[in-house]
Amino acid sequence: MRVDYILYVIAIVCFAAAASITALYTVETLWIVTLAVLGFIFLGLGYIQKPAETIVQKTVAPTSPQPAPTATQTPKVLEAPKKAAVTEEMVSELTQVKGIGAKRAEQLERLGIKTIKDLAEASAEELAAKLEISPKITGKWITNAKELAEKS
Repeated sequence: MRVDYILYVIAIVCFAAAASITALYTVETLWIVTLAVLGFIFLGLGYIQKPAETIVQKTVAPTSPQPAPTATQTPKVLEAPKKAAVTEEMVSELTQVKGIGAKRAEQLERLGIKTIKDLAEASAEELAAKLEISPKITGKWITNAKELAEKS
């Protein structure tokens, strides 16, 4: 059972007790006020403990419905897209830099850094800001790229 339900029940009991004491007995108002305040406290605690509502995403139906296949038509079978085999030509030379994988090399190429020489000439701070990573990491890449550029 949810905790908020239990707290709501306690609040209702407090309110009912305050109402019945008022109707049946001549008691000091301190007891009645105390029970009413306790009722409001438990009501508030129950509200706080209520679980958050889940958000359900609505799917938008297409504007023009697709016609259903007739008996003579065979339904099209959707095939998964075939992945291209990774060849050495497709792997960027930037992956030679320590810490740069294929995905990061692709990001660098989108930024205009296509070779190790381009990376060696780049600014660590600007590159870090564009990739939203630490300048310390880009500084290591640039240092390693300079070493690789000197070797070749």
